[in-house]
This record gives sequence, C-alpha cells and structure tokens, in this order.
Amino acid sequence: MIDTHCHLDFPEFDADRDQVVHQCLSRGVKRIIVPGVTAASWPRLHSIVQRYEFCEGAYGMHPLFMNDHSLEHLDLLNETLQDYDACAVGEIGLDYYLPNHDREAQARLLAGQLQLAKQHRLPVILHIRKAHEDALSMLKQFKLDAGGSVHAFNGSYEQAQRYMDLGFKFGFGGAVTYDAATKLRRTLKNLPDDSLLLETDAPDMAPAMYPSKRNNPAYLPDILAVIAEIRETDPMELVRITDRNAEQLFLHTSELRNHQV
Repeated sequence: MIDTHCHLDFPEFDADRDQVVHQCLSRGVKRIIVPGVTAASWPRLHSIVQRYEFCEGAYGMHPLFMNDHSLEHLDLLNETLQDYDACAVGEIGLDYYLPNHDREAQARLLAGQLQLAKQHRLPVILHIRKAHEDALSMLKQFKLDAGGSVHAFNGSYEQAQRYMDLGFKFGFGGAVTYDAATKLRRTLKNLPDDSLLLETDAPDMAPAMYPSKRNNPAYLPDILAVIAEIRETDPMELVRITDRNAEQLFLHTSELRNHQV
C-alpha cells in the first residue's frame, strides 16, 4: 500500500516516529508521500525523507498557512525543487472554508506554484475546500502535463469528471470511513479504478475505527478495507489498483524530468 498523503514530518510524530515507521512497514505500507506546508518546514521534511528511504517528499505552501507565506517564497520553492528530489509540488490549493482568508492572495500563491509545477514537470497535491470551481478554472488555464491528486476529495461527481479530464486522481482517507459520509461514499463507489488513491492525512483525519486519536499512517489497511467494501472489490485487488495509480502519478517524475526540452 502507498499512503499518498501523510505529514510524517509534523511535531505530533516527534516522540515515536521510528515506532510509527516500523508499524507501517509491518502492516504493509510500503511507501509514504510526505507533502510540505510551509517554506520553513521544507528542510525538516527533506531530512525525514533522507532518513526513511520509503518516504517521498513533496514541497509546497498550504493555503491555510497564508501568514507564513510570501510571494518571495516562490523563488525558494523553485530552488528547493531543483535541489531536492521532489515527487510533487504540494500541498497547495485554495481553502474558502474560513471567511477571513484572503482568496485573492491564495489564488496568486497557487498560480505561482502551478507555474513551478509546470516548469519542473511535476504533479501537484491539491488541498481544495469550498473552492472547486475556482480551482478547476485555474487548472484548466495551466494545463499541467503531470496532473496531480485532489487530496481528501469532497466535491461532486460532475466536478470529479472535470478533474479527471485534466489528469487528476483523488485521495480517499479517514472521512470515507464514517457512516454519515453518504454522498462521499456514493462518489467513491462510482469513480473509475484509475482515479483512486489511498491516503491517511495523518496526524489529522483519523478514521472511524480510531475516533479521537492521533491519526497514524499504519491505519491505512483499515481505510483500505472500508473502501474495498464500499466498492465491492477484493482488498488485494484494490491495493494493486491504487499502488499502480500512485506509482504512475508520483513515482516516475525523474523520468519526466529527464525528458524536459
């Protein structure tokens, strides 16, 4: 299994990170993609990716941390993507859930990061909340060759089709394990196999079987079991499908960059 979205670099794992990694490996989680959220966190993230060979690093500026970002950080991101072996640009996006967040500033930052992803021929990891229409409009403008993932997807099936037309796949994690998530489960059931990715978003978004606990990437098999039940699919077949999708999206970027014109 590949966890395509886990913040293993967050301080919540400082006390037992080695133990968590051991748990992951023992439960069949063979790869973790660790997305960055602020420029200040990128060196720490890189050190963790260097320490644990089964981790892959992505670097980006999250829309919920706008006070920590500046447009000058785009130059630093460009340098980071050149110096580090990034598998994606992320976690980036738009978040309109909180009313006091500057939407125009978010859009400017996202546009700069999409441009860098296009320049470096890297996929993106998107965080989109209450902003799918604006995000789709921007993605249509940039036409990213490498596509990307929509993390914790919660849009409509019609919106999902438009993302797929632009080369995007969808991360499903703890949210879909709750019985009340009927709309999300219906969307998940109807999506094509080649659009599906597994994720935990640990330490956040713990699945229903571990309520009120710090989320753990070692819980990925539990999320897999629920998704397999919703889609009426054999769990091992779902592992094969989602592994293939993650590898195609995130783990062939060196080949893409070697063919830059």
